[in-house]
Amino acid sequence: MRVLVAPLDWGLGHATRCVPVVREFLNQGAEVELAVVRSNAGLLRGIFPELRQRLVPSYNIVYPKHGYNMGLWLVKNGAHLRTVMNYEHRIAEEMVKRFHYDVLVSDNRFGFYSRNAKSIYMTHQRRIAFPRVLSAFEPLGMLWHASVMKRFDEVWVPDLPEFPGYAGALSHVANAPVPVKYVGALSRFSGMDAEAPASLNGRGPYCFVAVVSGVEPARTRFENLLRETLVKIPGRHAIILGKPSLGVKSSNERNLDLFTHLPDDQFASVVRSAQWVISRGGYSTVMDMAVLGARCVFVPTPGQYEQVILGRDLAREGYAATIDESKFSTETLVAAVSEKAHVALPKPSDNNLLKDAVREIKI
Repeated sequence: MRVLVAPLDWGLGHATRCVPVVREFLNQGAEVELAVVRSNAGLLRGIFPELRQRLVPSYNIVYPKHGYNMGLWLVKNGAHLRTVMNYEHRIAEEMVKRFHYDVLVSDNRFGFYSRNAKSIYMTHQRRIAFPRVLSAFEPLGMLWHASVMKRFDEVWVPDLPEFPGYAGALSHVANAPVPVKYVGALSRFSGMDAEAPASLNGRGPYCFVAVVSGVEPARTRFENLLRETLVKIPGRHAIILGKPSLGVKSSNERNLDLFTHLPDDQFASVVRSAQWVISRGGYSTVMDMAVLGARCVFVPTPGQYEQVILGRDLAREGYAATIDESKFSTETLVAAVSEKAHVALPKPSDNNLLKDAVREIKI
């Protein structure tokens, strides 16, 4: 069985949550290749250096500076998104014809399917969350997403089948246009040794470890905000900048250790050495932090209302703290960790959901 796995390039979370999917296909004897863009090629090459990579079109997404402009942004960029979707569909059909893939796995790449291969669409956001002021349009968003899913043979949901799982109402929707399979919480850290070393090359343990991720300009804005905030808090802190294209480099600024990027084992070590982890509230990050047993403060990316919903629901359940970016400061961070001192994300239970989903593929 020849398989091509294609993650979306809106941040690295789509690529990282494809890692256990790729591993499972390999474990079951499949021949796997990766459809990449420049922004995620380096990360995936570091994890799977032996796998062939195929270049596919990038969505080239740049989010608006202010989250309240997201509705206008969607209208403005709708034609661009449709153009990329149509182009990537033609590319997918050509690649299946040329390289004889039996299975395409698209992580939220809306147009990456083929009529001549088993096409699987992976998403946790079956319900696309809209801000309250735009909530009247949410049914239209669901209809549009359903029309996307109809083009695929199966939908895989990286969550638990029992509500609320980790994504709550975002992933648990009553109606589905094609067969839906829940494949469990997906993290590249699953199966790693749970012991946290005391230090990494003489660094750590840390009070706060901040993980920077996402697309520009929000990524750099978040990085600068973290630098300004953490330098004012006593103790040793680390910031993982999420720049795999720069390689693995480290530097120091006052009480901050800065890492451009870290291999998975070192990333896990740094996170596990922290009292608290600060990160965006993307769903892949939530699953990673649950596996690593981190106590988290989530700062949702403005404009990504899905992250607001996830952070709110996790905070309500006592699993994490959340702070709006516009209110993020030394004072609000210290107050949040004091108030939520006993939060903890539930550890994912062992299951065979992903293994069974791969095994049941019929081509």
